[in-house]
Amino acid sequence: MKLAALCLEVLAASSSGASPQSRERAATSARSMSLDKAEITAVGVDASRVTYRGSRALRLEVVRAGPASDATFARLDGVRARDFTIDLVLAGQPVKGDTDARGFVGIAFRISEDSKKFEAIYIRPTNGRATDQLRRNHSTQYISHPDYPWHRLRKEHPGQYESYADLESGAWTRLKLVVRGTTAQLYVNGAGQPSLIVNDLKLPAEEGGIGLWVGPGSEGYFKSMTIRKRQP
Repeated sequence: MKLAALCLEVLAASSSGASPQSRERAATSARSMSLDKAEITAVGVDASRVTYRGSRALRLEVVRAGPASDATFARLDGVRARDFTIDLVLAGQPVKGDTDARGFVGIAFRISEDSKKFEAIYIRPTNGRATDQLRRNHSTQYISHPDYPWHRLRKEHPGQYESYADLESGAWTRLKLVVRGTTAQLYVNGAGQPSLIVNDLKLPAEEGGIGLWVGPGSEGYFKSMTIRKRQP
């Protein structure tokens, strides 16, 4: 499936003969691609090209359950990584008439070949400025499918895999996701400190696919993304 709208830049970081800081900056290869020429595999979502808030974007909406619960994403074909930093500009809001949705949007990573296993970190934009403090505390979320959906993590480890971030429903939002081994950190809108830290990612620390994730009752808009791959 070929779609336009997201500008994707893939960078592979060099890991030899340099300090950790310079290794993080260095690149052994770099390429830019526009999604009108890239192939995307839609998993449980409808994908279309739109103009949203003055910018071209890839719009995603859930149309059916994927091969695993919450497997609802646009997989970026040919983009795989184990350790990486992703910078993504996206927006999420509930679809019209769905009062239970939160505008769920985020990043799926380490996706298995059959799309049945993956991890994701996403945001709930309508929670960011809710007047209920408990809802505000649930603004960001980590999940690992199929074994660790959000409701299991919340029940068994209250507050550990979700956190507060200042978010606005429907607004363009900048996310930075840093994944290293079994750890992940999510930064929101250029903040110097992460909004969410996960120190025990549930899937093995192996290379997998990268996807743009959207949750039920929500519409996601994905504007631009940069991924820097890092050698473990």
